[in-house]
Amino acid sequence: MNSKTVIPLIMASFILATCQSPDDKTATQQFPTPDSTSVTSSTAAPPLFSYIVPRTIRVKDYFPFMDSLVRHYDSLVPYQLTEHLLVRSNPRIIDTLEDTDYYCRMARGEFVYDQRQLPVLHQGDTLYIPDSTSARALLDRMAATWIDVNIPEFTLRVVEGQDTVQCMTIRVGQNKKRYQEVLGRVDDLRTRPGIGTIVRINRAPSLFYDPHTGRRFIYTKRDDGRTTRMPLIPWMEPEINGIRMGQMIHPTTNPETLGKAYSNGCIGCTEGEAWRLYYHAPEGTKVVIRYDLLLIDPVGDTTRLPDIYGWAK
Repeated sequence: MNSKTVIPLIMASFILATCQSPDDKTATQQFPTPDSTSVTSSTAAPPLFSYIVPRTIRVKDYFPFMDSLVRHYDSLVPYQLTEHLLVRSNPRIIDTLEDTDYYCRMARGEFVYDQRQLPVLHQGDTLYIPDSTSARALLDRMAATWIDVNIPEFTLRVVEGQDTVQCMTIRVGQNKKRYQEVLGRVDDLRTRPGIGTIVRINRAPSLFYDPHTGRRFIYTKRDDGRTTRMPLIPWMEPEINGIRMGQMIHPTTNPETLGKAYSNGCIGCTEGEAWRLYYHAPEGTKVVIRYDLLLIDPVGDTTRLPDIYGWAK
């Protein structure tokens, strides 16, 4: 199978130039009288409303809490308020979620057994609901965002128009076939190229199965040999070439496998990067998965990547 360029080579070169390295209650929420006078900075447009977080919100309660905020304020703003729009308007939330990464914490000497217990928001934090102009500008940026994956490069990029805003080293499917108990058949584990969109997001995955044995698991062994609970981080499912192949985009708890053909076909990234990717890729986001062996750097020099699947022969 010959390598096929899904996007024009000049676009691939441009993208490459920008990225060269691989028990808190939530059921009943009380909303204070909206404060529409707070301003985030002297130059930014004032938000329509500001909201003071009444108590600590942990990862396990984060999504129900955010859903309650969206439901309340959506009826008060002149546009459709979504979780993605609210969080992108308060980017420090993404920074905090990214910092729940097990390995980020371990780098500071902090062992986290259950990531779901970590705080995301604290009592007294302020969240801003954007005005219509700011919301429209952000929605336009989100509409222009797409995901670019180059399999043999082990790289995923989040592209906004023609600007790469996020770049990460990933793992891809193994170059082999293997019997998968969850499917009841032998399956090709290679990650498949094509064009599609994100069609489903599991924000709080709780059922994890070993595809080979079909056994459910709730714990994971980390690269340092320690065992923790599986973290609560969204998984994204793209539909590629009109087919839902089960090639999820999700975090791995073993980042030593990144930069390798290691998975069962899924595209894996770090835990922290998965949070940032989630908030840049709502349902409907375009996804391009390509198999391009030829890279062009900013000065025009070319590099040929290893043909990990043998498709160029």
